[in-house]
Amino acid sequence: MSDTLAQSDAVTVSDAQATQLLIDLVSTLSLSMHERVCVELLVTRMAALGLESMVDASGSAVGTRGDSSPSTKEIVLLGHIDTVPGVVPVRQEGDVFYGRGSVDAKGPLAAFTIAAARASLPAGVRVRVIGAVEEEAATSKGARFAAANYRVDACIIGEPSGVEGVTLGYKGRLIAKLDLETDSSHSAGPEATAAELAFEVWSRIRAACDARTAGAKRVFDQVQSRLRSIHSDHDGLADRAALTIGFRIPPGVTPAELETICAEVTASINARTSWHFAGHEVAHVADRSNVIARALTGAIRAEQLTPAPKLKTGTSDMNVVGPVWNCPIAAYGPGDSSLDHTPNEHIRISEFLASIRILTRAIEGIATELATSE
Repeated sequence: MSDTLAQSDAVTVSDAQATQLLIDLVSTLSLSMHERVCVELLVTRMAALGLESMVDASGSAVGTRGDSSPSTKEIVLLGHIDTVPGVVPVRQEGDVFYGRGSVDAKGPLAAFTIAAARASLPAGVRVRVIGAVEEEAATSKGARFAAANYRVDACIIGEPSGVEGVTLGYKGRLIAKLDLETDSSHSAGPEATAAELAFEVWSRIRAACDARTAGAKRVFDQVQSRLRSIHSDHDGLADRAALTIGFRIPPGVTPAELETICAEVTASINARTSWHFAGHEVAHVADRSNVIARALTGAIRAEQLTPAPKLKTGTSDMNVVGPVWNCPIAAYGPGDSSLDHTPNEHIRISEFLASIRILTRAIEGIATELATSE
């Protein structure tokens, strides 16, 4: 395929069409593990925009355009199509558009789709947009399938960074659930209740985690532990408590270390205990000089904006695919991440449209560099 033919595949997409895609995606419910209707909508829209589209074996929406030869270089734009629960009434008030997923992360995914259609691609390069399922669940089903099945030369993760932000890293994660049980005792007796013992476990774990990274100045470099839930009950024979702890893990600390801390703390507790761990992810930080970061930074400057590199204390599909693909990577997308999962989730249409221009320019820059590299 010649450069001329490859570039002619780009589609003219109006800002009105781009905005309508955002509105339609946000208006279509897609809770984690229940994304199929929204996935099929996106696949249909991708096809209308000139992308070869399908639903892959994980249930994710996939759209591809560009050179299809075996040796072609591939840019993956990996967003997610699922959302957390909670109804945020879909409405537009001037430049502000409200709805669950408008920021996290259908805004970035819609921007990826339009930018992939608009970008001019040289021979030897293709772009693949993935609307992954189950990112908001610990399973990360779509991203894990993609990591195992696609060969990737460069990747942008679709998460809200703000129109000027380029996210270079995310902390890791571990979810720990404890079941604790003791024999029932009289409330006037000296024995600690299961609830008291569970709270003691939590206090010791938090202290141990704080000590693990005590010298770290930045929150990004600290182990963060949060008590997400606690419950207790009894049946006259046994006194029970259950708690869930969420850990955000910095570079240099592994989920296994925190599992060890949990086990050591409960080993000295006079109760029957059982731990269950899930959501194991290690922190991932990208090189800020890689081709993705440079292209996004240059494209942001071209919009007369000031690039802002960021490190996030949450996790994303970057944690899943980054260690596997080991390619240049960064996260980018419109929206204020402080609005993620909130009842006030909204995005500015002007920012959404600016992000598409930035992504289009960045994709073209990345594609040119990949096409001319060995």
